[in-house]
Amino acid sequence: MPELPEVETVARGLCATLLGRKITAVKVFWARSVAPLKPDDFARRLAGQAITGVGRRGKWIVMTLSTGDTLLIHLRMSGRLLVETEACLDSRHLRALFLLDDGRRLSFVDQRKFGRLHLTGDPAQVLGTLGPEPLSDAFTAERFAKMLERRKGRIKPLLLNQRFLAGLGNIYTDESLWQARIHPLRSADALTLAEAQRLHEAIQSVLTAAIASGGTTLDDEAYRQANGQPGEFLGKLVVYGREGKPCPRCEQTIERIVVNQRGTHFCPRCQPLQQKKLKVKGIDNETNKA
Repeated sequence: MPELPEVETVARGLCATLLGRKITAVKVFWARSVAPLKPDDFARRLAGQAITGVGRRGKWIVMTLSTGDTLLIHLRMSGRLLVETEACLDSRHLRALFLLDDGRRLSFVDQRKFGRLHLTGDPAQVLGTLGPEPLSDAFTAERFAKMLERRKGRIKPLLLNQRFLAGLGNIYTDESLWQARIHPLRSADALTLAEAQRLHEAIQSVLTAAIASGGTTLDDEAYRQANGQPGEFLGKLVVYGREGKPCPRCEQTIERIVVNQRGTHFCPRCQPLQQKKLKVKGIDNETNKA
């Protein structure tokens, strides 16, 4: 699933090329991609509206429109937004098509059909439950430490909780925990102030670097930028997807466990668990090494 860097990259690309353009017509090819309106109502309401802004909130692309409506787009597992001058290159998986006043087309392609296009007059109804933005000025190390104090769960699932912190997913959570030298199964409220500060710095550093590289396109190529180009952060990943390979910091073999049904990558030497006996609901791996 595209995470904050991928969504931010797509939003920036769309903003640079679509700002001020008018939507002349919309065609919906997969009804479930659209919410909460019916496809015909969705298309009718969008026709004639100009795109006044494109941004991001968490993993949502936020497109503001000239009538005060907001189009919220969640790419989920395989969604793509591509600005094209001709027919869609992936017409087999085309779920919605936006025709623009300059002759171009904005194609929403989604192989697995989980993505959503949500047209609303009140975006807070969808976005209001999201946690703070990890790259915002308001998300300070002090605030993050306070947030952790009240949480007794394991740090990896907590960072994936969009109500706690918006935008992080599996890739960048693993990368941030490695950079901060924190085991993914540590209890959030057991982190020291110094560890919380390291993790805060790591989260912002990893996300910023990934955005600068256009995000991460994995081998399945499910994610592409709005111009169709892949993200280039894959070669800079240090633990995610690298189980069995040496840690670039200490050369210990990187391990993979499953936490709350999510594959989790870490270095057992750089990220010691510090707890010899642990019973955690949702851990599916056969061993849990400190």
